[in-house]
Amino acid sequence: MGSVSFTIMPYRAEQRAQVIALSLRAWAPVFAGMAVNVPGFVYRNFYPGGWEARQRADVGRLLDEEAGQIRVAVEGDTVLGWIGIRLHPEDSLGEIHILAADPPHQKRGIARALIGSAESEIRDAGMAMVMVETGGDPGHAPARACYEGAGYVTWAVARYFKPL
Repeated sequence: MGSVSFTIMPYRAEQRAQVIALSLRAWAPVFAGMAVNVPGFVYRNFYPGGWEARQRADVGRLLDEEAGQIRVAVEGDTVLGWIGIRLHPEDSLGEIHILAADPPHQKRGIARALIGSAESEIRDAGMAMVMVETGGDPGHAPARACYEGAGYVTWAVARYFKPL
């Protein structure tokens, strides 16, 4: 695919629409798989108005409320990917809360560079470890491969749901 030149910088409010749009493009294949791999009652409860509406709202709220913890990879004025972190000093833990790379620019090192930048910020904040969560379904396989390639190890967690 070749490389792409980009810069990682703090998120700016004028990038909001680009970040939301690229997130929806990046996650479309994941949610298509989740619709068939997640129990129906769980999917319907999480996404009653559709996954796009929920993700648009969730990402928008995150950008508005936690802008200081968001970094973007840009080439010129174009956002190629983004990452959000959270710090949990009580556990000496930094969390990669969210990560997305625009599909036309995936497999070019953007996610890996964003992860490296986040790890540096987390380390500089005095945290001793970093965590990221993702799904175990087939649609999240590329994310798992990215994290494993960056040296992350899995802690198997079981999450159970029951309809009421």
